[in-house]
Amino acid sequence: MRSVVLVDSGNVDETTQFRGPPVRTPHQQPQPGSAHGGAAKGASPVRTQPLPDGSKAEIYRLGAQHYRAKIVHGGSVVATLEAKEHDAGLDTNDMFIVLTLGGQVHSLMGGGHQGPGTFKLAGGWTAKVAKIGELRYRAQILGHDGAVYGTLETNQHDTGLDANGVYIVLSNGDAISAHL
Repeated sequence: MRSVVLVDSGNVDETTQFRGPPVRTPHQQPQPGSAHGGAAKGASPVRTQPLPDGSKAEIYRLGAQHYRAKIVHGGSVVATLEAKEHDAGLDTNDMFIVLTLGGQVHSLMGGGHQGPGTFKLAGGWTAKVAKIGELRYRAQILGHDGAVYGTLETNQHDTGLDANGVYIVLSNGDAISAHL
């Protein structure tokens, strides 16, 4: 049996343990006003992508497997995701967004499951979501055989990942969503 343990502790020194094939892990989002909150001065996005709610993602390449996506609505930046060493995820008003290490943005409106519990996800995955503290949730991602293949954990920040073409977001508000 192969399994991967993915943990986003919300800290710079996060812990990731791998058993089995390499799988990209989640990454916390940069905070507004942080050194990572904006693109390099004068930088232009490598591309923009429309999102389901009418906003757009401006995607910046900052380095090898290092991308930032600014979510822009009505001319204002409403959120920022940064993928560096890990994919990033965000739940923004029931629009779930994943930014991959390769700079791809995947988004979906709705389809989230709310609250602690066990939920069927896209791609045949099952998620067992538990509250582990204030604004902290853990989701065990189970395969068809019931084995745990990964764990997502929020620590006051949403998190997300690309699980072999299934994009999963766990929010710090207890919602989980997945789409192909």
